[in-house]
Amino acid sequence: MSENIKLSALSSSSGCGCKIHPTELEEILKGLKTGLNFPNLIVGNDSADDASVMKLSNGDLLIQSSDFFTPIVDDPFLFGKIAAANAISDIFAMGGNPLMANALLGWPTDVLSTDMANQVLKGAIEICKQVNIPLAGGHSIKIKEPIFGLSVTGICKPEHLKTNSGAKAGDSIYLTKPLGTGILASALKKGLLSPNGLEHLVAITTKVNEEGAMFGTLDYLNAMTDVTGFGFLGHLAEMCKGANLGAEIRCSAIPIVEEAKTLSAQFIMPDNTYRNWNAMEAHTFNLPSDLFAIVNDPQTNGGLLVAIDSHNTKEFEDLCAKQNIAIWFTGNFTKSKGINFC
Repeated sequence: MSENIKLSALSSSSGCGCKIHPTELEEILKGLKTGLNFPNLIVGNDSADDASVMKLSNGDLLIQSSDFFTPIVDDPFLFGKIAAANAISDIFAMGGNPLMANALLGWPTDVLSTDMANQVLKGAIEICKQVNIPLAGGHSIKIKEPIFGLSVTGICKPEHLKTNSGAKAGDSIYLTKPLGTGILASALKKGLLSPNGLEHLVAITTKVNEEGAMFGTLDYLNAMTDVTGFGFLGHLAEMCKGANLGAEIRCSAIPIVEEAKTLSAQFIMPDNTYRNWNAMEAHTFNLPSDLFAIVNDPQTNGGLLVAIDSHNTKEFEDLCAKQNIAIWFTGNFTKSKGINFC
């Protein structure tokens, strides 16, 4: 057992990049949809949303999500922070507020020390404290590849719930974080990430998307999701599919971490970049080669992707500026199918 073992060296893929291929996931869930068997289940596995939602007897909505993954950084404390932030952000992506969390820990105790696992949990607790919820309990197993995450319970009013399927033709598309964390994590694993790049990776992945709760109160915000393992393109496609729409994306408007541009030009990217593209290629048009790695990059705790009524874009931009919330306009939803880059 060694404290000098790098966590990232024990993971076959980093962070949300370890998600199962979208096509394989569809096969796994084949014939297992919840359907209309539970009338109070507002959001179940019939859609590809960020969390499940159940209507309570008092009219409030209970939101439940679980998320865990393999190490994306080598520092166990930071790994705990990133995994916790990523899991909690799912509740905010539905327009809700988290109430409590439970830990999900898989740890190779014959290879990594229990003290390192303790540091992972301490990192998670710090993020939980940040959003004022308890890490109330959890479950752990001994496993060959370290994994960590949270099961998170939240709540919201019915009128504040945001799903990923409510976009309307003409809606403006905004993103709240730049893309490229998967590329940065891949470079870290190869020992090629600069200290500045690591700073960007940690800053983006540890930021909880708390603005999602405020976004839930906006009537003109028609749909919302967060960008994680399936990349910008994959999660945008889920929004399009749910609303039976397409999208037009402005290439020059896509926010990208600067070092990720340089690294992707050197073909440093996660293997799952290609997996994501294989699921999206038939529905994507005019994608420039220099954006291939960026829009297919599996993000960990990526930004919120939102659909804003085109009549309210200035109001939304002014509100975000006032609240110091970073946003980037990236395009519009369209009646024509497919995702077109221009």
